[in-house]
Amino acid sequence: MLHSNDYRRPLMLSLAIASASLCSTAWAQWEGTLGAGAIYTPDYLGSDDYEWNPLPVVEATYNDTLFVSVRDGIGWNVINQDNVKVAPFIGYTFGRDDSGDLSRFDEVDGGATAGLRISYRDAGWRYTGSAETPFTGDIDGYRLAFKAQHVTRLGERMVMTLGPEVAYTSDKWTDAMFGVSPGDSVRSGLAAYEPDDGAFALGANASLSYYLTEQWSVTGLLGVAKLTGDASDSPIVDDAGSDVQWRTGAFINYHF
Repeated sequence: MLHSNDYRRPLMLSLAIASASLCSTAWAQWEGTLGAGAIYTPDYLGSDDYEWNPLPVVEATYNDTLFVSVRDGIGWNVINQDNVKVAPFIGYTFGRDDSGDLSRFDEVDGGATAGLRISYRDAGWRYTGSAETPFTGDIDGYRLAFKAQHVTRLGERMVMTLGPEVAYTSDKWTDAMFGVSPGDSVRSGLAAYEPDDGAFALGANASLSYYLTEQWSVTGLLGVAKLTGDASDSPIVDDAGSDVQWRTGAFINYHF
């Protein structure tokens, strides 16, 4: 949940790529989840205004090696053994729209990222760490992220996940998302601001899935994140928004 929420263009592109890949490869080699739903998130990272957005669910792997995911991008598990996976990937980072409280700001275009992700499973826990850097769009620098997720079965049909999440963005990345240029300041009335350091976002996420059948399930989710440091001190957050970011959503899923 540590991203901005202009899902439409990049997520529709991910869905189209996933669909093309699935159609061109033997279906029997693929497994994963397809679905759709809606998510209620801030207008932009740091906003205190919220809106609903449609969101597809695409989580598919080919022979447990190639993966296509709205959440994790497109990548390849170059190491996949003993509960450890190491995967280079191409992802997407969201920018910032010039709408709502930021209608007088210049838009920040999101872009594709190149990164590396390492994951490990131990009994009921899943641990994931990643590093990525944009190579298109208006954002520079890098982002590091780590999350832990505990998976618990509640009876035969219900599964709950719960765990913490932390992300760090470098000074250039933080400046792109939370800086206020002199032009933005004149047009908006907010003070000019240039972050000097990177920033952390600390959060937690929970989900509850109920399996209607072996193939179909419904899922609800809830998450929260706290922006810190130069991100929370930005006038975009401190004056016009909030450093506490919530999200919730509901989805229907097909598992194959």
